[in-house]
Amino acid sequence: MSRRAPLSAAELSALEGVLWSHGPSRDVLASHLNYSRTRANALVAGLIEQGWLDEVGPQASSGGRRAETLQLHRSIGVLLGVDLGATSVEVAVLAPDLQVLARHGEAIDVGDGPGAVFTRIRALLRQLLAQLQLKASDVLGIGVGVPGPVDFGSGQLVEPPLMPRWDRYSIRDDLRADFDAPVWVDNDVNLMALGESWRLRRALPNFLVIKVGTGIGCGVVCHGEVYRGATGSAGDVGHLCVDPAGPRCRCGNVGCVEAMAAGPAIARLGQEAALGGQSDWLAQVLSERGTLTPEDVGTASRLGDAAANAIVQRSGALVGQMLASVVNFFNPSHVFICGGITRIGPLFLASLRQSVYQRSLALSTRHLDIGLSPLGEQAGVIGAGVLALQEVLRQSVPSRREGMAT
Repeated sequence: MSRRAPLSAAELSALEGVLWSHGPSRDVLASHLNYSRTRANALVAGLIEQGWLDEVGPQASSGGRRAETLQLHRSIGVLLGVDLGATSVEVAVLAPDLQVLARHGEAIDVGDGPGAVFTRIRALLRQLLAQLQLKASDVLGIGVGVPGPVDFGSGQLVEPPLMPRWDRYSIRDDLRADFDAPVWVDNDVNLMALGESWRLRRALPNFLVIKVGTGIGCGVVCHGEVYRGATGSAGDVGHLCVDPAGPRCRCGNVGCVEAMAAGPAIARLGQEAALGGQSDWLAQVLSERGTLTPEDVGTASRLGDAAANAIVQRSGALVGQMLASVVNFFNPSHVFICGGITRIGPLFLASLRQSVYQRSLALSTRHLDIGLSPLGEQAGVIGAGVLALQEVLRQSVPSRREGMAT
C-alpha cells in the first residue's frame, strides 16, 4: 500500500460506512452519515482522489439516473485472514470489499506448538499470495483468530486451556518474519461474530455466535460491537458447569460443558458405546480404523443408530442447558451455531433448541431465533478480514494511533 495522508474523523466515518454497507451509493452514504448531499459528495470526492474509494459501476435503477456503487479501492492492498482451530486452520486472502480471493483449509494440531503451527501458516499465506501473483508488500493488514482467551491489546493468548504451550506467545512477532503489515489477534469466535455482523450490515445489534468443536466458545455482539469484556475473556462459555459430578475438564474444573458435550466427548462416548456392544455400526468403524470421530457418531445417528442418537441428543441438550443461562442473562435476538459439530446432523441442533426453549424464560425466547451460521466455514476468515480492515482504517486517524498493532 502506498502512503496516504492521515484520515480525518469524517473520512474514517465515511470509509467505515462503505465497509459496513457493502457498496452503498453516495446518497445512501450521506443518509448513513446524516450529512447533506453536498458535504457527502465533497467527502467522497476527496477519498476517491486519495485512492481510498472507487466507483465500480451503477446500481439498479430506482427511476432516475442510476447511482454509482462506492467501494474501497483495491489498490490499497489485500487482507490476510487466519482462522486457527484446535485441529484445523483456514487461511484466506481477501479484497478490501471482503471478497475472498483465495482460501485454503487443512488439518493442523495446535498441540505441535506455536512455532511449528505458524511456520506452516506463514507458508500457506505465501502460497496464496503467489497464486494471486501478489507480494508480501501488497498486504494491508492481517487478522488472526485463535481458540482461546486473548488479551486484545497485546495480541497474546493468556493461559488457553486448549493450547497450554501458547501462553503469551507473540503471534505478531512470528508473522513479522514474512510480513510488514500490522497484525490483530482475537478469539476465533469473536471473529466469527464479527463476520456475521458484517454479513448482516450490523442490522442485528444483539446476538450470539456459539462455536462447538474441540472446545466451546461464544462470540457476543452487544449494541453492534463485539464485546470482549474487561480482560478479553468474555464468551468463554465452554467452562460453565453443567454437572458438578461430571468429568474433569482440561481447565482443571469438573463438569464443564466443553468436557461433556464438545467433539472429544462425543467421540469418547461413541467409543464407549462401540466397546460396550451398544452400537454394531460404531464397533465396525472402530475395528477398521482403531479410532472414532464425532462425524462417525453423526453418521451413525443419521443411519438410525440408537446409541449414536442418544449421544448426539445428550450433547445438544447439554450445550442448550448452558446456552439457556446465557440467553436468560443476555437476551439476544439471534443465536448462530457454527463449528465442526454442526456437521454431525440436524438432531444436535434440534436437541439444543429444545433445551434452550425449555430452560429459558418465556420473555427471553419469545422472539429468539436459533440457527446455523449462514457464513459457515468462511465466518472466521471473513471476520479476520473485517477486523484487520476496520483497525487499519482506525489507525489511519492520527488521534487513534496509540496502541497500533505492529
